[in-house]
Amino acid sequence: MSHPEKTALILVDVINSFFEPGHPNYYTGVEDVLEPMRKLRSVARDNNVVTVYAVERHRPEFNDFEWKKLPIHHLEDANDADFFADFRPEGKNETAVYKRRFSAFFATDLALFLHEQKVTRVIIAGVKTNVCIRATAQDAFANGFEPVIVREATNSNRPHLAEASLEDIDRYMGRVVSLAEGLEMLK
Repeated sequence: MSHPEKTALILVDVINSFFEPGHPNYYTGVEDVLEPMRKLRSVARDNNVVTVYAVERHRPEFNDFEWKKLPIHHLEDANDADFFADFRPEGKNETAVYKRRFSAFFATDLALFLHEQKVTRVIIAGVKTNVCIRATAQDAFANGFEPVIVREATNSNRPHLAEASLEDIDRYMGRVVSLAEGLEMLK
């Protein structure tokens, strides 16, 4: 017996650090994902689809394992960790999850929350394809959700790694689809 898919939209790391020029994580071409993400969010809003803004936030004044590999970044209440422009939760179907690692699922309540909403498939968009998007897709799969990546709604400053990640996601975990297909899945 098959059940219809219930889809949620996850927007990963749409924060100033990646999208505001001058920040260390900003890269040329990152803006290309903004309009596709706005289209996905617009259709999600029109169809009452659960939308999660998964953003990285670290506690100031406390040790964090990530500092062993990366400089201190994305501290709570810091400008680089703030939602970028209009990409912030709004309305009854939108919420935020604060993460401390690449994956939106690791050590957060995202899987529990999505299971409680009866979600079976997640459309994942945002940055960077080969880091946080890939980690989120892997953990979505591990938690029993079908990860779907909209090709136009993610990118990276390492295009060859982004392409390899999309190939792996499509082959081993979920699907990589066009924007048109992703929009249709949200209806």
